[in-house]
Amino acid sequence: MTVLAFTLILLAASYLAGLLGSLTGLGGGVVVIPVLTLAFGVDFHYAIGGALVASIATSSGSGSAYVKEGITNIRLGMFLEIATTIGAVAGAIVAVWLNNSVIAIIYGGVLILTAIMQQRKKSDHEGVVGSETAKRLKLFGEWPQKDGSFKTYELKNVGGGFSVMVIAGVLSGILGIGSGVLKVIAMDGLMKVPFKVSTTTSNFMMGVTACASAVVYLQRGNIVPGIACPVLIGVLFGALTGARLLKKLDVRVLRRIFSIAILLVALNMIYQGLTGGFE
Repeated sequence: MTVLAFTLILLAASYLAGLLGSLTGLGGGVVVIPVLTLAFGVDFHYAIGGALVASIATSSGSGSAYVKEGITNIRLGMFLEIATTIGAVAGAIVAVWLNNSVIAIIYGGVLILTAIMQQRKKSDHEGVVGSETAKRLKLFGEWPQKDGSFKTYELKNVGGGFSVMVIAGVLSGILGIGSGVLKVIAMDGLMKVPFKVSTTTSNFMMGVTACASAVVYLQRGNIVPGIACPVLIGVLFGALTGARLLKKLDVRVLRRIFSIAILLVALNMIYQGLTGGFE
């Protein structure tokens, strides 16, 4: 395969990854890494480097839109980014010493968790009584409703959420994905942040977390322009297209189908990792 053909195919695949990732709320990195490793045979470390660059671009684009709409809790995001950044740097340092099989098994496990969490019931956690710690840190907020009004919310279990964010950062550094599923578990499940606020705040945090990991991968030479540039461009434009379609389409069926596809990819990843298929 020529360089031009590889670039064009990778560009098209990344566009579809960004589109599907945007429509399902999972992000393009979840799709890009299986495409690079399973379809193109790219080494996991280089695939992760490309996915990190794509995560920075998509988070910067979509994250700014959510901030403008007033949904993102910026103060909460900045506070939790301390945990994810520490975890991301640690994870990226560890990742360079892990072989492809171990990374594949970890990645498959995270994909299974992601597929399961996609099917859970979303909640706005109305009536939550916030903790004193959250109040002192001024983490309470409000988010806009369709009628133009604002609904206030409180949150709790700051320590538990912060701890899970460290783990999310470590996995982000190892796998090159936003680990949005763990971030939403921390904010939505433990801290009782409304689901829409938790997902948009997670998206806002993703770029900072990816930047911390990317520095380590860049120093190790695992971010290759020939892979990272087509992935970045394709995922970014795919995500922008998905954001426009999301307002017009009912994606519930698509999310269910995509969850099944993710589950199959996860099982394949784990199988390949256990049998040495990525060595």
